[in-house]
Amino acid sequence: MAQVNPFLQVNGLTRSVGDKVLFSNISMGIAERQHVGLIAQNGTGKTTLLNILSGKDSADEGTVIYRKGIAVGYLEQIPQLPMHMTVREAAHWHLDLAHMDAEKALEYEIRSNQILTKLKISNLDQPLTQLSGGQLKRVALANVLTIEPDFLILDEPTNHLDLEMIEWLEKYLSRTCMTLLMVTHDRYFLDRVCSMILELDDQTLYTYRGNYAYYLEKRQERVAATNAQIARSQNLYRTELDWMRRMPQARGHKARYREEAFYELEKLAKQRMEEKRMRLQLKSSYIGSKIFEAEYVSKSFPMPDGGQKVILKDFYYNFSRYEKMGIVGPNGTGKSTFVKMLLGEVRPDSGRFVVGETVRFGYFSQEGMHFDQQMKVIDAIRRQAEYVDLGGGRHLTAMQFLQHFMFTPEQQQNYIYKLSGGERRRLYLCQVLMQNPNFLVLDEPTNDLDILTLQILEEYLADFRGCVIVVSHDRYFMDKVVDHLLVFHGDGEVQDFPGNYTQFREWESLQPKAVMEKEVKSTAERTRSRSNDEKRRLSYKERREFEQLTADIETLEQEKTRIVTALSCTANVDPMGRPISGTTLSVQEITEMSKRLPLLQAELDEKEMRWLELSEWA
Repeated sequence: MAQVNPFLQVNGLTRSVGDKVLFSNISMGIAERQHVGLIAQNGTGKTTLLNILSGKDSADEGTVIYRKGIAVGYLEQIPQLPMHMTVREAAHWHLDLAHMDAEKALEYEIRSNQILTKLKISNLDQPLTQLSGGQLKRVALANVLTIEPDFLILDEPTNHLDLEMIEWLEKYLSRTCMTLLMVTHDRYFLDRVCSMILELDDQTLYTYRGNYAYYLEKRQERVAATNAQIARSQNLYRTELDWMRRMPQARGHKARYREEAFYELEKLAKQRMEEKRMRLQLKSSYIGSKIFEAEYVSKSFPMPDGGQKVILKDFYYNFSRYEKMGIVGPNGTGKSTFVKMLLGEVRPDSGRFVVGETVRFGYFSQEGMHFDQQMKVIDAIRRQAEYVDLGGGRHLTAMQFLQHFMFTPEQQQNYIYKLSGGERRRLYLCQVLMQNPNFLVLDEPTNDLDILTLQILEEYLADFRGCVIVVSHDRYFMDKVVDHLLVFHGDGEVQDFPGNYTQFREWESLQPKAVMEKEVKSTAERTRSRSNDEKRRLSYKERREFEQLTADIETLEQEKTRIVTALSCTANVDPMGRPISGTTLSVQEITEMSKRLPLLQAELDEKEMRWLELSEWA
């Protein structure tokens, strides 16, 4: 329903790309000072819609009407800045300070500098050409916040911001009088900043007048009602289909109305139903109890001023089996460098990482993977593997795996160059998981992924029988996935915290500064102490178990050999089930041995797995 004199009114908007309809006949109204979040899957038209609303693109049909006289600001996902400028110039390049009242110009400059400081951009005279992509995004964010437009459109504003910056921006936007429309995958951000959620789904726009938690509740109600309607339509469709097949002679003038109704019913019955997804539980390869040990690692980089940027100093850590660790801290404190040292891509200055022989890494990096743009989606995945093992003799084909991550059979036949940026990140994630690793290292996995993909990934990681390290600024994702944190404070200080991010922030808010500094500095001692406890020999009870397992495995192997030999040497039975002449085993004995063999193999596998675990301490 349209707002009374809204800031923005959209009527009957339709847009297609080639033969793909992104959205059809959508309408909405946004009122003054309203904070609105837009949610949609990757590739369904979120950024296209924002580009149309900002005037950078046009619709096939429909109108976009702003209240007369309002200023509109737009933070693009990939900002387009005048690269010949310095940071200082670009931070307010939409403003003509030279022709502005001196007091007003000074006010804008002070506000710009304050925002840049909050966003950790300190060298105001640095040319934009020397900045990273993340730094350029922050300069563009400072630009739109400095000019304070009446209506502000934000496309993934939290990308490339560290946790401290995200929390600052969250508070800033929560208090602002600007009208906001934003796309973000940060669910805490959505919940705390937005008072209305728009969902673009199946070419249609749905409105939820509440925050993200309210949206989740009401969306579930909508999905349940839609599924019930589709189920009824499918039943009617089957009845009508039977009639259409049986009564071709009745399709004269009198039956035409029923034939037309049938095609309408067919369209409804074939709508996409949102089914309850089967949890994707892959059988990861075996991982022993020896994962990795960081043995007194130090790393630093030279600075332009002649100093040293310290990443780690004398850092010790012994990573446990099935551990799910989050790594957090301000940008530039060395989180990604730590990961690259673990993977062997960067060498420490001193110390070393000792990685267990059974560890098989799967690495999802910030930089992503370079695809052959002319390759089809399904072929890119089949290059990794034709199928993945679900255990128990069950497999999932590459096509089924892609469908689980929302690539329809039609999309799987698309060429990669046709995918959106978010869809390529999702394809990259599928490539990493398809390799079936037992240790996942995810460096900023949530950037550019839609919320539904994140929910699927969170579910996958909850069931993952292996080790996980996540470097992320997504607080919601970290809270759901990890069980403890390494907090990088800078200057080589790393804190081991036993909890998720929200628990860490609650703990941090209660600590006096002196206590916190003492806690951080004592981390190395605690991790060394813990590692010494872990680097033990087998206990008496475990030694006895290890000896018994060795004997049991030998006995089971002998039994297996006897059964296999007996079955291979036994002649076949005749069609009536009677042993052919020369057979030494009865039909009943053959049957019992055939049943015993898989049970025997399962018992052997279990005992051998436990033997391998204990052998690493022996």
